[in-house]
Amino acid sequence: MKLSVPAIEAAADDLAVLIDSVVKDYPVYSNPRERLLSLLKLSGDRPKRTFRALDGVDLKVRRGETVGIIGRNGAGKSTLLQILCGTVQPTSGTVSIRGRFAALLELGAGFNPDFSGRDNVYLSASLLGLSRQEVDEKLQSIRDFADIGEFFDRPVKTYSSGMYVRLAFSVAIHTEPDVLIIDEALSVGDIRFQMKCLARIEEIRARGATILFVSHSLEQVKRFCQTVLWLENGKVKLHGEASFVADRFRDAELGLSIAMEGGEPKAVVSHDSTPAHIDTVSVSRDFMAPFEPITVDISYHIKDVHIPGLLLGVAIKGMDGLHIFGPNTYLERVEIPSRTGTYRVSYHIPSMPLLTGTYRIDVGIFTDKGLVCLDYLADTARFTVAAPYFSEGVVYIPHEWHVHED
Repeated sequence: MKLSVPAIEAAADDLAVLIDSVVKDYPVYSNPRERLLSLLKLSGDRPKRTFRALDGVDLKVRRGETVGIIGRNGAGKSTLLQILCGTVQPTSGTVSIRGRFAALLELGAGFNPDFSGRDNVYLSASLLGLSRQEVDEKLQSIRDFADIGEFFDRPVKTYSSGMYVRLAFSVAIHTEPDVLIIDEALSVGDIRFQMKCLARIEEIRARGATILFVSHSLEQVKRFCQTVLWLENGKVKLHGEASFVADRFRDAELGLSIAMEGGEPKAVVSHDSTPAHIDTVSVSRDFMAPFEPITVDISYHIKDVHIPGLLLGVAIKGMDGLHIFGPNTYLERVEIPSRTGTYRVSYHIPSMPLLTGTYRIDVGIFTDKGLVCLDYLADTARFTVAAPYFSEGVVYIPHEWHVHED
């Protein structure tokens, strides 16, 4: 069943990307001989079995909008982006992109492996619409952002996958595209470069560019995207506000069901299929004044397995879902136990700077630098901050006043 949530309808002249009833079928051959005969046009009109990768996909993207595309492997995400970029033709339906676009679909796509990084910059940038003079002007900036040192003048066939994506991303963003398409490229490379790329994506979005962003990191999707398209078996499962759709996808992946607790719906997870899960979450106080301390205690359990790169994250959110603060143990270089057993971690804030309001706490346990979620409890605890009026807003920012007489 296709679900939908209310979305703002865009005027035709405000659209940057239009996908209309796109279908993509791939022939399925029984053996190599059948494939060869088909390529040689010798197979006659015999019907072939087909695999439908996309089935009637519709999407309208406004100028300046950032859209996340999520779904399981094989859901059709990459096929859809390849059709948008023109590298794959749809079986039926139409797509259109208005303005200059750049895409990161596959690492080093368009690079000549025997050329140096420098030569491939000129080659790739020319394919994206830049003149040689424009590349000359941007070359040093491209090199600085890629930050691959002396490898810039070596053949790209000697590059690691991380170097490929550094150079490819640097070229793409320096074309100053009206539409930027990114397919999982940021999952490669170290965390510092990922953060550097995400910061640049923010800048591109602030300039009014349109971004289509495929990622398995739901936290990245929720942070950068206004809306999200969830594909399942080639069809649109859900399209709407980013946090809502990403949370529903996460619930489906974790096997969440809905139970009633105290008259309110509460998500319940089945832990049978996860190697690690969160047992309990508690806060040291549920009512406090600004600048008082608070501690969140989390206990988690790992089954008979070792989970490399295990990390724990705690997010403080407003009741409207506004993400106020969300550190995790990986980013802050805190190691937590990752072998079989039950463990407890305390997250302590010595002086909570939040102002009057009620806040919720989400807790998640992840691996692979936060890209793979093992368990996630949304709105698992709440606390209220109350105080006599002394300031407005959500958080108290230290400041000074200086009065000067002329």
